[in-house]
Amino acid sequence: MKVSILVSDLSKSGAGRWGGAVRTFLLAQALKKLHYDVEILGFVFGDAPPEMLKTAWSMTTVPGRNYPGFLKSSQTLVGKIDGDVIYALRPKPTTFGLALLKRLQSRKPIILDIDDWELSWHGGDRLQYRPNIKQLARDILKPNGALRYPDHPYYLKWMEKMVSRADGITVHTQFLQDRFGGIYVPNGKDTTLFDPNLCDPQASRLKYGLADYRILMFPGAPRPYKGIEDILTALDKLNRSDLRLVIVGGSPYDDYDQQLIERWGRWIIKLPTFPVGQMPEVVCAAHVVVVPQKDTPAAQAQFPLKLTDGMAMAKPILATRVGDIPEILSNTGILVDPSSPEQLAEKIQWIFENLDAANALGIKARERCIQEYSIDTMAMTLESLLRRFA
Repeated sequence: MKVSILVSDLSKSGAGRWGGAVRTFLLAQALKKLHYDVEILGFVFGDAPPEMLKTAWSMTTVPGRNYPGFLKSSQTLVGKIDGDVIYALRPKPTTFGLALLKRLQSRKPIILDIDDWELSWHGGDRLQYRPNIKQLARDILKPNGALRYPDHPYYLKWMEKMVSRADGITVHTQFLQDRFGGIYVPNGKDTTLFDPNLCDPQASRLKYGLADYRILMFPGAPRPYKGIEDILTALDKLNRSDLRLVIVGGSPYDDYDQQLIERWGRWIIKLPTFPVGQMPEVVCAAHVVVVPQKDTPAAQAQFPLKLTDGMAMAKPILATRVGDIPEILSNTGILVDPSSPEQLAEKIQWIFENLDAANALGIKARERCIQEYSIDTMAMTLESLLRRFA
């Protein structure tokens, strides 16, 4: 059986930004484990997809355009979908909308994967679009009019109302399952690639210029709801010259990480984005992986990939009690209340005063990751779903 995975944006600023480490490619890996033929299709808005993705996966891309050009781009992409099952990522016009169109033509079943609450970025259920006549005309007629954007929030709201039309739904957090239903398929990690026995922490620190410090690592894109400011405020409170927060990759969305550097530059070391195959060596350099999420709808809807990075590499994890994080860690990490720099400072101090005990928690976290949050676990869950369409 062949599965066609539809992605809204495969560019370097879209699903391609982490070099194959995001949900799209985790699902593809799990399906490959089941010996399905997998193709990944999507638009490219702006820059091209990374070359490493083109060589690692069967990928079909079409230039992304705003309306009215999007109609022709859509027709082209729909014509290239030839899987027996369509796996649409997120309820967006650029994915689920096209899958519904393809089903009208071919009766191919659709699985919808929801790994984020898209409307949480736009006011959630309170979203309203009530323009006056002049504003509506501008949004439709101007070349950069808001309604020309294929995934405008108003269109996303339409798509949410059509979620029940999917033949199957997968989600990766309890928040999303409560909202949309479906089968729980948490993000898995390739625990053979992310194996702490394959690297030496001190050698990694030397390689990346981190050997002089005790490293708190955030391997992801800083955004206000991710709580990085709370960690940096905690470092201000501790005021220890040996501590550094290492941000890996930075934000592809805006200049937020630069704003952090301008205010807290003395605590921050920024590393570039690395291919997924190099990330185990990078994470190996950490003493602690930090996941200090704020308690917001956007955070509650997400499964932080940083958690399984740290768990698989047997690192002590310092995180907040937000969303599924307590359940994912299940007593193998160190938890504090959200938006609490004082508690973060206290736990950072405890970790480095009790590093053996903290590392023992990291070892337990890896064991839990292998059992519950591996690619193999994802594959077993998906197999039971896909059998319905064989």
